[in-house]
Amino acid sequence: MSSTSPLRVRAAAIGLSAMALMTVAAVTAPSGQAAAPSGQAAAPAGGRPAAAGAVVTTLKFVRNSADPQNSRLLVVRDNKTQAVFRAGSGLGRDHAKGRDECASAKGWLPAGTYTVGARQTRYNGNLIKGYAIPLSNKTCKNGRTTRTELFIHSEMTRAGGQGSTESRRWDGVGDYKSAGCIKLAPEDIKKLFRNLGRGAAPKRLVVV
Repeated sequence: MSSTSPLRVRAAAIGLSAMALMTVAAVTAPSGQAAAPSGQAAAPAGGRPAAAGAVVTTLKFVRNSADPQNSRLLVVRDNKTQAVFRAGSGLGRDHAKGRDECASAKGWLPAGTYTVGARQTRYNGNLIKGYAIPLSNKTCKNGRTTRTELFIHSEMTRAGGQGSTESRRWDGVGDYKSAGCIKLAPEDIKKLFRNLGRGAAPKRLVVV
């Protein structure tokens, strides 16, 4: 009768099994890369887990020279247009400076790329309230004039409702006029916010 105890026999078997598994892992793993634990994707060279492709969201404002108050704001994700909204910028085609991007508080938004700030649903500025997205400053094409205090916004109360004064009350197509900001109708800016809430936040706006 063997003097080896059952416990020692079992421990030896477990040790042999573990060695076999390690050998299989070493054979099946790509050269220079450790095999991943069961149920986990293998890490790429460098030891970091593979990242899923990041979705890029961009806003695009297409100015309409024939009718600036009938321009378009687009939501673009991975180069595919996801939503389109009517929008306006500047004081319009009938104003002498309405399409002059260097006319502060009169002309439309200068062409180029802007940094997009965080969305706010209860913004409380002196003129702008409610749903608003701040934009970075922009130097216009003359290289001297910098347009500031730029937003994507509408006309509403801070709570997002219809106010009694003109700047808080949307009355129709005439309210697409602005001092240079991009303006949307109240229902459209709320739809815009809902759309942006379903994906990665936009980091830039392109104006063409």
